[in-house]
Amino acid sequence: MAQARKKSAAKTPPDLWGGISPDTTWQGRTGRGVRVAVVDSGIDAKHPALAGKIKESVEAVVDNGRVSFQPSTSGDAAGHGTACAGIITTVAPEVDLYSVKVLGANASGSGDMFLAGLDWAIKNRMQVINLSLGTTKPQYFGPLHDLLDRAYHAGCIVVAAANNLPQPSYPSIFSSSLVSVIKREGGDPFNFGYRYGEVIELVAPGVNVRTTWPQGGYRQLTGNSFACPHIAGIIALLMEAYPALTPFQVKAILYAIAMRNQDAQKQS
Repeated sequence: MAQARKKSAAKTPPDLWGGISPDTTWQGRTGRGVRVAVVDSGIDAKHPALAGKIKESVEAVVDNGRVSFQPSTSGDAAGHGTACAGIITTVAPEVDLYSVKVLGANASGSGDMFLAGLDWAIKNRMQVINLSLGTTKPQYFGPLHDLLDRAYHAGCIVVAAANNLPQPSYPSIFSSSLVSVIKREGGDPFNFGYRYGEVIELVAPGVNVRTTWPQGGYRQLTGNSFACPHIAGIIALLMEAYPALTPFQVKAILYAIAMRNQDAQKQS
């Protein structure tokens, strides 16, 4: 009987994450000084809620078939990037935003521009890279995978939104080298969840999210694109608290907190 009791006790693992909780991890943090790239349709730098928070704006241009970047003053004709930036700064109001414009007025763009935008963010050592966009074209699988490996080893934490359509998109399915996010209802960005065993792992608010829109406006928006920046903002808080965190460590902390959130919901 004594041996049986010992075996039973051994099956209960210690609480390895006992010291990790939202209160101790990001209490009093604002994301101050953390470099966050929004690879998207641009950001309206004149929006009152975003004024002074955008440290640099660049946009992709094509010359003789090659993509390069130049300073951008064209703002955001699509609104998508501005909306994502507004969500990030709602969670982490003092981040340093970097707008990397790769999408046009209809929130459309080429895969090559997308790759170039991610490459720019990695080369410029962005601590957090928000990708509320993706591609379903298989020819970009390999190049994106290589870029994400580079980002991982450079310490850049990439957060990617799942496809809104029932079709896998890259890079959100590369869950080993980035943080992938899908939407759910609810308004508390800190009450995010974790889908163990799923390709898209984290679940965050993305339904009827009120956020910034060009020309000083606001909109209620729904989509995985708007769940992604909630997690990007939370990661910025983590990076302010612990600037030396690796992508692996950030994911471990997020998962530990998400599991606790879900355990708390089950008990309530």
